[in-house]
Amino acid sequence: MLDKSSLLQGISRYVERNMINGSFLIHRALLRQLEEESRQGLVTSDIALEEINRLKELSERYLFPVEIVGSPGGSVEQELRDYCAERGCELLTADEVQRKVSEILGIKVKFLEPLMEPLTIEKFFDGSTMSVHLKEDAVPKAKKGRPGDWEFIVLQDSPLSSQEIKKIVSEILNSIRWMKGSFIEIERKGSTIVQLSNYRIVITRPPLSDGWEITATRPVAKKKLEEYSLNPELIRRLESRAEGILIAGSPGMGKTTFAQALAEHYMKLGKIVKTIESPRDMHLPPDITQYSKNYAEIGELHDILLLSRPDYTVYDEMRNDEDFRLYIDLRLAGIGMIGVVHATTPIDAIHRFLNRVDLGTIPGILDTVLFINKGSVEKVYSLEMTVKVPEGLREADLARPVVQIKDFLNDKVEYEIYVFGEQTMIVPVGRLSLNTVENRISRAITSVIPGATVKSERGEYVVEIPKGEISKFNRKVNSKLRRIEKKHGVKIRIKLQDEESQE
Repeated sequence: MLDKSSLLQGISRYVERNMINGSFLIHRALLRQLEEESRQGLVTSDIALEEINRLKELSERYLFPVEIVGSPGGSVEQELRDYCAERGCELLTADEVQRKVSEILGIKVKFLEPLMEPLTIEKFFDGSTMSVHLKEDAVPKAKKGRPGDWEFIVLQDSPLSSQEIKKIVSEILNSIRWMKGSFIEIERKGSTIVQLSNYRIVITRPPLSDGWEITATRPVAKKKLEEYSLNPELIRRLESRAEGILIAGSPGMGKTTFAQALAEHYMKLGKIVKTIESPRDMHLPPDITQYSKNYAEIGELHDILLLSRPDYTVYDEMRNDEDFRLYIDLRLAGIGMIGVVHATTPIDAIHRFLNRVDLGTIPGILDTVLFINKGSVEKVYSLEMTVKVPEGLREADLARPVVQIKDFLNDKVEYEIYVFGEQTMIVPVGRLSLNTVENRISRAITSVIPGATVKSERGEYVVEIPKGEISKFNRKVNSKLRRIEKKHGVKIRIKLQDEESQE
């Protein structure tokens, strides 16, 4: 009697090698389950049905019987065990739990030991391969190189057929039971995500995709924090002050690799480190516990982490409101957090927090932002709260709480975040400094009145125009200056170079 695990293990391979023989029984309850799950888009059930077809083909070739028995009933596992108990047949399984329960009930059971064979998917990888992309009716391709410096390579000239793709999928699913650190992370309608030792594999099938597809990724290199050649000041900050860390960067630039290195560095410093991943694809020492968001509710992870009190939690691949809320809650509870987010610029990563928290709490949640590009740390921001007149505004009564975003290495303010009216503003200070405003006023006036000058006096800008050119100061020039006033919140006064004259 076959169960689902024996089909996924590839029972036909054992028959071909003459390792198992006899009559094979397939219970109608199992067929019904596989049919329902296959209609729901579960890849595992589709592969199991394919395996039944292969077994029937072998039965015609080698002349052994394959029978459909029983009737659909309740629990499939219970139906299989009851049938075997009544008829005295042997239950064939690759599921350790099924074997233990059957033995306890006194049911004859045969356990399928795994066939240790090389996987087809591994043949597509070499030392420089980052990912392999396989799709039916398309030639297999691979990304080779390193983060930020890779090329797309065609692996063979002939396209893969649907049957070849399904065979590779079957091998992957068969290998989960015997390869250490392997499991099905997520199985949804039309897609399955598998962690197969060091490989993260995404399998999709119709109707979700227009054909069977496999995308397999593998870390090319595992780096230590020392290999990033970080500034000693940054190392000291990470070790002593940074507790709300954000690692940002575009896809494939090495964010997760850096997060791994940072997690291991904290572990070596004697810190308790845990991770939240979806799926789990970091490769970390056993001392670091890795939690899967797919196997627990957010509330459960929240409780576990608060009760276990880690010094740092690495939250890989933060995507939705739920992820950001958990990061924020744990950080406000005093747990050191390291978040990994997709962003094309470091300021974009900070922007994703603005509509989720009050402005005043941001520096308590985020204190260090590291932007990863092409596998290295390209930019580091620190965040501080102060009360001041925002850059570009001139009136003293406009002072307000301002979050300053500084380049950590030179301590220069690059952005300011503050509330103006009801809108939260992110202002690039470097491009809207006083000198820049002064330059814009100068360009607006000297393009028409070349002899005019601009200077700052007592909190306002004074435009001095020569007597001989005052006739050129027309309505158009005046409108430009008033627009600059309104845009940057400054005051502009006009006077003659020899005689003050307020316009």
